[in-house]
Amino acid sequence: MNDATAAFTALRPRLHGIAYRMLGSVAKSEDLVQDIWLSWHGVDPSSIDNAEAWLVAATTRRAIDRLRAARTRREHYVGIWLPEPILTDEGATPEDLQELASDVSVAFLLLLERLTPEARAAFLLREVFDIDYAEIARTLDKNEAACRQLVHRAKAQVRRDRPRRPTSASRPSMTLVRRFAETMAVGDLDALRGLLDDDATLVSDGGGKVNSFPHPLHGAARIAHLFYAPHLRPHAAMRVEPVRVNGDWAVSRYIDGALESVHTYEADEDRIMAIHVQRNPDKLTRFVRHAHGFST
Repeated sequence: MNDATAAFTALRPRLHGIAYRMLGSVAKSEDLVQDIWLSWHGVDPSSIDNAEAWLVAATTRRAIDRLRAARTRREHYVGIWLPEPILTDEGATPEDLQELASDVSVAFLLLLERLTPEARAAFLLREVFDIDYAEIARTLDKNEAACRQLVHRAKAQVRRDRPRRPTSASRPSMTLVRRFAETMAVGDLDALRGLLDDDATLVSDGGGKVNSFPHPLHGAARIAHLFYAPHLRPHAAMRVEPVRVNGDWAVSRYIDGALESVHTYEADEDRIMAIHVQRNPDKLTRFVRHAHGFST
């Protein structure tokens, strides 16, 4: 392995991390990083002072361009768009899980969706990847003052858009998720309703490929009835499994042996506040492959 290949291989997880947090798609992130790999091998190594700075900047710029294009396409997206879920490595340490849950959870990625592409890039580079403002300025082709302002405004918007809950809220506990999964599996309507906050919200992404709600569903009673509905169709065999997704506890639901959806949650200590249901089969393909031990 030559030096250029070794440098890229060592940095590949970081580059993929930037791309995924920018685009919310595993497939598009992998494609972007592959493009960077091809570009990297077309560059004269003697012209590069810092391989990491070059690769991070190239990845970020390409991600900004692709996010702008994606925003245009999402204007025609059928229904609600949600990020593609990632099954968390079972060997992840508690520290890894804490880091993932804080900056790659579905709830966090949805907050980032409200930022402009450049603001999202500046915020991630500074707040998640701890890159200094001088390097951010070179990456975004702006001065440091402008980059500081971008990050400041992005942080303020993220704080403003976060649900107004106690600081301990938003991350679902293993116990709560397991209780909800077990209750969903047996179809206990009253227990389902009891595990949901009265003002709970559910959003689902079918991508126009499968049925999903075009607008958020509000209220514990309505959401409980939704999860109870499969038990009214006894011919459909349902199985639910707690899993780690994007660093947090989540649920994968199978109908007749096939993965039908992945559910991620926001919660307080004993109630579920929000549910994100990913049903788009295009966004579940890699999840299935990862779950069965295949390489992505």
